[in-house]
Amino acid sequence: MIELTPVAIDKVKEILTQQTPQPAGLRVAVVGGGCSGFSYHMAFENQANEASDNVYEFGGLKVMVDQMSEMYLDGITIDYLETIEGAGFKFNNPNVKSTCGCGSSFSV
Repeated sequence: MIELTPVAIDKVKEILTQQTPQPAGLRVAVVGGGCSGFSYHMAFENQANEASDNVYEFGGLKVMVDQMSEMYLDGITIDYLETIEGAGFKFNNPNVKSTCGCGSSFSV
């Protein structure tokens, strides 16, 4: 199971409304790559893959996760932060054993 904070939900919905045509929801995935082996991927999707996606709903926002990514994302919380250094989505994943020096990839 994944979680999105209320701030992250609001930010995704805000970005979603600016897309034409408006996508059906957000895909969250884990892809191979980076110094430590895996990276997070977020993208808007027009429809879920009924055969391989789990679909979660957060305040009307649909979030799609493929079954392979699901095992790496179990228990994750996705937040959105705005700081003096910048703004972006923050992944708090209890499954991560290590990250690379720049923080853009991880290993489990």
